[in-house]
Amino acid sequence: MNLQLLEYIIAVDKLKNFVKASESCFVTQATLSMMIKKLEEELDVKIFDRSKQPVKTTEVGDKLILQARKIILESKKLKEIIQNEKGIVSGELKIGIIPTLAPYLLPLFLKEFMQTYPLVKLVINEFTTDVIMQKLKSGDLDTGILATPLHDSAITEQALFYEKYFLYVNVKEKGFDKNYVLPKDIDVNRLWLLEEGHCMRSQILNLCALKKQKELEEHFHYNAGSIETLRNMVDNNFGMTIIPELATHHLNSSQKKRLRIFKAPTPVREISLVTHREFLKANLIQSLKETILSVIPNEMKQNKQINVLEI
Repeated sequence: MNLQLLEYIIAVDKLKNFVKASESCFVTQATLSMMIKKLEEELDVKIFDRSKQPVKTTEVGDKLILQARKIILESKKLKEIIQNEKGIVSGELKIGIIPTLAPYLLPLFLKEFMQTYPLVKLVINEFTTDVIMQKLKSGDLDTGILATPLHDSAITEQALFYEKYFLYVNVKEKGFDKNYVLPKDIDVNRLWLLEEGHCMRSQILNLCALKKQKELEEHFHYNAGSIETLRNMVDNNFGMTIIPELATHHLNSSQKKRLRIFKAPTPVREISLVTHREFLKANLIQSLKETILSVIPNEMKQNKQINVLEI
């Protein structure tokens, strides 16, 4: 038994297909099947039920693969120790980021990070919070940038900054000419929301009693896929939406006049760098954290007089 063989059974368990697993491991399907068959004979157990499509991992196979993942993780830590000792910041860093944050945060730090760490390859994908958490646990992502708290014991959170929420109002809406607004001022029937699956949607619905209020209303069903769509709907139709602070930075002067501030304590979302509790690539993740913090205004790093919304 060797580490490569453990990689093979992990790949089959993940992809549920011998052909796809062999491709991901850069071996022929015949070689991969033969090696796994030999392992099963050596251990005198069936790791996979090949009669099922997709391939199903057996009960004992689940236990073996769980241990295999731990062994592979520990072996990778050996290489990381050497890199840390040499002060090397290199390798591949797989990042997941929520769609309501990506368009506004990534342009702020990407150029600086790539110039500072030219030996690092960034692989960034936009995913919802649930998908990021699942991929962190499976090892498909190294870290995630998303709204917290997550209340998951398997996930470690490092708070980066606190992003205020603003009400964005159509110029024809009545009753919003005051300096500060309260959540109770919002009519859910005139509020544009993100579609299901976005953590920001949950936060907005949790803002005061908005979730309860929405459950009482059944004739408002349109849901948007992005913050920019929400803003355009307000600009060109009617009503209002709620947008995070970074999304307000590129607004023109006319659009900024449509922003309304919530009365203190200001509702915010906490943005964190999250990892699995047994994460690797500590140097890379720390470098990412430092770069992000270097481009975030100091006032956004403080958590005074704010109301962190739950997801």
